[in-house]
Amino acid sequence: MDSPPTLDTVYQAVYSLYNNTNPAEPGKASLWLGELQRSVFAWKIADEMLHQKRNLESCYFAAQTMRTKIQLSFHELPQEAHVSLRDSLMEHISQINEHTNSAIVTQLCLALADLALQMSSWQKPVVDLINRFGTSTANLWPLLEIMTVLPEEVNSRSLRLGANHRQHVLNELNASANTVTEFLKMCLKDGGDNVQIRVTILRCFTSWITVHAIPLEAVPTSDVVLYALQVLGNHMAGSQLHEAATDCICIILQALGEDSTTNRDSDNESSMQLHQLQLCLFTSVMNLEQPYHLSVAHEDMEKSINYCRIFTELAETFLETMVAGSEDGKQHYAIKILDLVLTCVGHHDYEVAQITFNLWYRLSEILYQKNSHDLNAVFRPHIERLIGALCRHCQMEPDHLGLVEEGGGGEEFADFRNRVSELIKDVVFVVGSSHCFRQMFSSLTGGPGPQGQPVHTPTWDSTEAALFVMQAVAKNILPEENDVVPKVVEAILNLPENTHIAVRYTSILLLGELCEWIDRHPQSLEPVLNFLLACLNQKGLGSAASGALLSICTACSLHMASHFSGLLQITRSLDNFAISNDAAIGLLKGVSIILARLPHEEIAAAMRELCCFQVSSLWNLLMDKTPIERGTKTDPVIWLDRLAAIFKHTNPPIHDSNKPHPCQSIISEIWPVLSNVCETYQQDVRIMERCCRCIRFAVRCVGKHSAHLLEPIVKQIVPLYTAHQHSCFLYLGSILVDEYATDSECVWNLFNMLDAFIGPTYALLQQEDGLKNHPDTVDDLFRLCARFLQRAPIVVLHSPFFGSIVDCAITACSLDHRDANSSVMKFFYDLLHCGRSYKDRSDYTIRRQFVRNILYEKGETLVTKLLHASVFELSSYMLSDVADVIIELTRSDEELKLAQMSNWLEHAIKTMPLQNASGAPTATPEQLFEFHDTITRSETPKTVTHALRNFARLYR
Repeated sequence: MDSPPTLDTVYQAVYSLYNNTNPAEPGKASLWLGELQRSVFAWKIADEMLHQKRNLESCYFAAQTMRTKIQLSFHELPQEAHVSLRDSLMEHISQINEHTNSAIVTQLCLALADLALQMSSWQKPVVDLINRFGTSTANLWPLLEIMTVLPEEVNSRSLRLGANHRQHVLNELNASANTVTEFLKMCLKDGGDNVQIRVTILRCFTSWITVHAIPLEAVPTSDVVLYALQVLGNHMAGSQLHEAATDCICIILQALGEDSTTNRDSDNESSMQLHQLQLCLFTSVMNLEQPYHLSVAHEDMEKSINYCRIFTELAETFLETMVAGSEDGKQHYAIKILDLVLTCVGHHDYEVAQITFNLWYRLSEILYQKNSHDLNAVFRPHIERLIGALCRHCQMEPDHLGLVEEGGGGEEFADFRNRVSELIKDVVFVVGSSHCFRQMFSSLTGGPGPQGQPVHTPTWDSTEAALFVMQAVAKNILPEENDVVPKVVEAILNLPENTHIAVRYTSILLLGELCEWIDRHPQSLEPVLNFLLACLNQKGLGSAASGALLSICTACSLHMASHFSGLLQITRSLDNFAISNDAAIGLLKGVSIILARLPHEEIAAAMRELCCFQVSSLWNLLMDKTPIERGTKTDPVIWLDRLAAIFKHTNPPIHDSNKPHPCQSIISEIWPVLSNVCETYQQDVRIMERCCRCIRFAVRCVGKHSAHLLEPIVKQIVPLYTAHQHSCFLYLGSILVDEYATDSECVWNLFNMLDAFIGPTYALLQQEDGLKNHPDTVDDLFRLCARFLQRAPIVVLHSPFFGSIVDCAITACSLDHRDANSSVMKFFYDLLHCGRSYKDRSDYTIRRQFVRNILYEKGETLVTKLLHASVFELSSYMLSDVADVIIELTRSDEELKLAQMSNWLEHAIKTMPLQNASGAPTATPEQLFEFHDTITRSETPKTVTHALRNFARLYR
């Protein structure tokens, strides 16, 4: 936007955004207003619109624009304009009344809070704001809102405050804590019965506790905390107020847990204060048991969830204390909290139970690390109760007719059951997998249930839930078990025909989990296989049966060879079964695993037959030119995925690499069909990706024995890539390099392929935002180049275009895309590494000189780019890849005798800004020196990663 639009134009666009009935117009208005918000003119326009207050929509747009500009574009304002902006915002806020829309209030309060945090010349914003607005009841609402969002915004990722200024802000908040607590106390006293004000008071206190601005020592005597506990003790309190009080207590408990961890070795006085606070909160929260029961009695689900959150948070706060205090085999007093949490797990709604899951995960981790039988014995009754309660929660409705996922809310319930399964796997060691398995089986047969409770004749839904829990622990059952498992298997194999489908489904899953037991009991294999093969044909059971067959094929591959002909017969009829394509692929995977175990002379014929049906179906589509309908048999992807599964999992042991590979001839026969697929569907990126994947696994299957296919594959993919730039061809190229580049007869063919790929790739990446818009191409290009550096470095280092590849990689360093950036960093790592590795090879001197020349020319630029990318562009989890490159740079600098890395880093550091947008200092000279010293002395990537993260925080 080159010039400022008139206010009327902006008003028209806002009107069109919210009110135009023509479906196309709001979209156009949104794009235009977005462009306006990004322009420098937005500051003045938003301010004028807020002054004019024409209507609700324009005021909201203006407030949201002001907040966005301050948050993301504060650097556009000269420092001399900060004071006038602050005064203008405070003027707008002073005009807020009870009729003002809350969304507008929130945006204006966030705008002022973000300004206060970034405006380093504003020394005491908290005191100034309370002095300005605190004396007027009318201004109480926006003032509380500002006081609430101010601490919340301190750690906002959008505000690049820098670690030093952020710490300065936190120190200012700490210094203002007493003022704020007194202000909140006054608000509680003078706020009357205004629920919204009281909710905001609780939220505000919570916000300040979250950033540790209000010390925990102030909690026991705080009027706000006493009020929060009073609200929680009253089951009749309004839901908004109850939730705000819950958040407040939960945050205090979290802060207490953090302090307990960090202050273990603190002085006696601090420990005493901490202990007193723990006891105070423990007693207060335990007193909430009765209100919880009242919430259950009144079916007030929201409050039940709130109480469960508090009990669970209290348990997590005391977790390490209660475990440490029980190591002598006696129960620590705080274990009573677990009984309270288990009471919540027993709530009739599973939503309440799943709030507690993280607590049980943490408890299991601590107990697993302690590895103490006595300690496990202390917590065993709680875990038994937990598993029993979870089993009941996993029961389906008695009148449910289908499988778990079917019916209203089925997906949510299925997701919950999956989480239960994972949780049980984590905690079951405390009670013992065999004990749990036996307990569940006992409940199936009408024996005593958990903790000896009498069990009546089980219903189908309780049977299914018990089988579900058994399935979760079945993998941990010793394969030698001969008491309960044979009875379970026999019962499953003899299920009556009229058994509920969900029971049959879960029984099949259980058989799949018992695959290792079946491997040790081969006499059970045939009846199990017959049972599963029969289930393949039954609607709703086919996918589960194919999954179980895959597990058994994988675990029992030696015993399964004799059953291969039967399995092959099954694969011929795959499309007659009521199973998904994923299930069919799983079945083919299992059969391929068995195929690889056949005698070598039988593999070729078996594989030819296994591939035949998929290939013929693919060929028919090509010949008939059938219109594609995704996900049906007319979709080539179906058959390509099945072939890929066969190639991927047929890995026969090769004892003599000089003999022909048993699958070699089949791959050669199938290539013309795959070539035809590439030609026919070349414009469809989805099909091309799947076809390249199929070719990749075919090449991997036979390795160097498919070298005769290299030339036709390259001749096929180069023109296709030139025409369409599908990045999957680059990826396939990297596979070919990995397999064949060490063969001198293949290497020039591969190099010519790379040469042909470079032109179209550069044309794509040099477009506006080319790197950002095509991360897959960046990923696959540098994966391909890295493969060359690993397999045939001299060829690529000597190429006339290698310098431009390095330049492109330097530019791509700042691309914030996980896979693409990782490939770029791997390319640099391999480039540097190849200059100093394999000293015993004849080409070492040449490689060393090439890398030395590249570093002389581009080393400083690379280091500067890596530093700027790490600080301003890349997510922190990506910095470990950058660290690998920096360590390799340091080692190469030393080994190649360049003695330049220290200078390059020093120059890069000097290019960093000394101040942020508001003029606050970013890094001190001492911090810059320490960073330089740490990097140049580091010997491990981990040290460099930590240094980069800490350095980046100074600017973020």
